Amino acid sequence: MSEQQNPEPTEDETNEQKAVRLAKRDRLNAAATSPAGGAYPVSVPVTDTIPAVRAQFGDLEADAVTGVTVGLAGRVVHLRNTGKLCFASLQSGDGSRIQAMISLGEVGEESLADWKDLVDLGDHLFVSGEVISSRRGELSIMATEWQVAAKALLPLPNLHTELSEETRVRSRYLDLINREQARRSVIQRSQTVASLRRTFTERNFIEIETPMLQVMHGGASARPFTTHSNAFDTDLYLRIAPELFLKRAVVGGIDRVYEINRNFRNEGADSTHSPEFAMLEAYEAYGDYNSIADLTQTLIQDAALAIAGSHVVTWADGTEFDLGGDWDRIGMYDSLSAAVGYEISPATPLAELKVLADTEGLDIDHPIHGKYVEELWEHFVKGGLTRPTFVMDFPIDTSPLVRGHRKIAGVVEKWDLYVRGFELATGYSELVDPVIQRERFVEQARLAAGGDPEAMRLDEEFLRALEYGMPPTGGMGMGIDRLLMALSGLGIRETILFPLVK
Repeated sequence: MSEQQNPEPTEDETNEQKAVRLAKRDRLNAAATSPAGGAYPVSVPVTDTIPAVRAQFGDLEADAVTGVTVGLAGRVVHLRNTGKLCFASLQSGDGSRIQAMISLGEVGEESLADWKDLVDLGDHLFVSGEVISSRRGELSIMATEWQVAAKALLPLPNLHTELSEETRVRSRYLDLINREQARRSVIQRSQTVASLRRTFTERNFIEIETPMLQVMHGGASARPFTTHSNAFDTDLYLRIAPELFLKRAVVGGIDRVYEINRNFRNEGADSTHSPEFAMLEAYEAYGDYNSIADLTQTLIQDAALAIAGSHVVTWADGTEFDLGGDWDRIGMYDSLSAAVGYEISPATPLAELKVLADTEGLDIDHPIHGKYVEELWEHFVKGGLTRPTFVMDFPIDTSPLVRGHRKIAGVVEKWDLYVRGFELATGYSELVDPVIQRERFVEQARLAAGGDPEAMRLDEEFLRALEYGMPPTGGMGMGIDRLLMALSGLGIRETILFPLVK
């Protein structure tokens, strides 16, 4: 009896196994009766899927027969060859498995010998036969036919040994074969994006697409990626945000608009940031930052229902996190004041904020009031947020695209949503006055001229659009990758199927 158990091969062993498998490939091709066959046939006569067969016959008693013949295909993840009866475990893309049984009595001596000589772990295999259960009660196919559907030239890693993180992100295809959580993450991402679109559709939002290549970067404070167009002989930027184009759509009368697409920011990468990431932005005419916060909560809670069937989600480590109910809303200045024990307001002098920062050992590069307030808030308050929380009312000098607060001077109507201790989404009452917007852009241009690579440029085309009149609007942005982090408890490189690696 021989049994393959997926040992982790060395490089030399891998090369040796590849050579052996290449020889088997050649044998399969040589034995093919038509160009459509061989080691990589054009098709195989699949009639059913492994999940469907398991759903229909999963409750069979031991040693039972059904009289039902099916044709299935899957990847060989376990292989055991004996004298007259061989076994293979076939795995489908979702991780479902079924046992294939190849017996001398059903396939004949020549076919059984070919099986033993030509089939390896990792091969995609087609089998046709009756659905039965083995003496041990394992759901099986008693094959009367079999065929290699795709010959694997490299051995699989040990399916019983966890892959290193480096292997998981560099060779995600192996991770998907090997690990249920990886497969689940892909499915959850698809379910989440579908849920977002469904929620928007129910509220009469229109999805549009805006340019990835832009002649001017804007919509967020970030360092852009730069490229060059040979056709137009001009430098272009990969977009850092779609905001300014989505607002043009609102000016044009698309009152409820959103986009789900990619953004690019030429900045650091860590456990919560990726240079390339999926982003949702949405704008609602005649809304404000309160109504858009309500919408954001609904979007996330609907996504939780889509993947977990409940507002209580279970993270990868087994921790349960409750996204239900109404979420907390706290003021940035109010919560910072409560944390330090005295009032900090938009009127607090910069020198006083510097003293507090120095006392706490904080090194803050940007010498403006808003940056000090935000970093002091992160230092004193952020770590204590355990529930989903909207942090409201930000300093005006760090939010150039946001409307000033309707009651509080020096503050804008902006919130950041924190879930799991990190920023998940942001929302505004949008600045729609073109005169004030120009003043904010001019200040940003001054910062850019002073060497700030994240400052926005003065966008005359956007200002011209605003001059035609943009209604009162609420807007929000949320990272899809981060949303998956909040729903699954995974790091950002686990929620992105193919993350950027060196």
